[in-house]
Amino acid sequence: MKILILNGSPKRDASDTMHLTRAFVAGMNDISENQIHTIHVIDRNIEYCTGCFACMHNGGQCIHDDDMRDILEEILDSDLLIFSFPLYCYGMPAPLKALLDRTLPLSSMAMQRVGDHYEHIAQRDFSRLRYLMICGCGFPGSQNNFEAMVLQFQMMFRDNSTILTIPESPMFNAPEAVSVTRPFLETVRQAGREYAERGEISAATMEKLDTPMIPPEVYTQIVNSGV
Repeated sequence: MKILILNGSPKRDASDTMHLTRAFVAGMNDISENQIHTIHVIDRNIEYCTGCFACMHNGGQCIHDDDMRDILEEILDSDLLIFSFPLYCYGMPAPLKALLDRTLPLSSMAMQRVGDHYEHIAQRDFSRLRYLMICGCGFPGSQNNFEAMVLQFQMMFRDNSTILTIPESPMFNAPEAVSVTRPFLETVRQAGREYAERGEISAATMEKLDTPMIPPEVYTQIVNSGV
């Protein structure tokens, strides 16, 4: 399987969330070896979409001549896209959003009804693609933090999407927290194994991932003590 990781964190490999992504991919590789490429979006030249819709009329040719042309081809050559990013203002970081906006050339202006919603008809075939979101957050607890981003991802990718949202993620870059982060990352690795085997993550594993590594009040106290 060809896996393309779109790392939306400006911290690149030092991203808190990339600890989770590496563990997940390691779990997938436990089942079968995959071809993996990571794009640190912050390092790519990606202009903002201007909404001119030229690409939707002329077969997918964007007015911008930048790195998105090669990125689009790599997306189309992949089997799984992993969107790995920290939560910024309850959404994704701006460079990753710019990349996502620039996938517009994959669609035409024509639209069709699919189930209970409408979609643009594709200009290229990416029907085999699956989509995974791994999003970390600095707050303690998932409630009232990830909902907007989860809904956006589900609306974009519908039934082909899998979502992991992990609060307290700055702990993954804290060496003193290894006693709690190491077993958690092993659970993430187990999630990767399950996904590789069945295309989904078991309810039992998801329940473990939804459980904070340490109690929210303890996490908050630790964070505030270092402010």
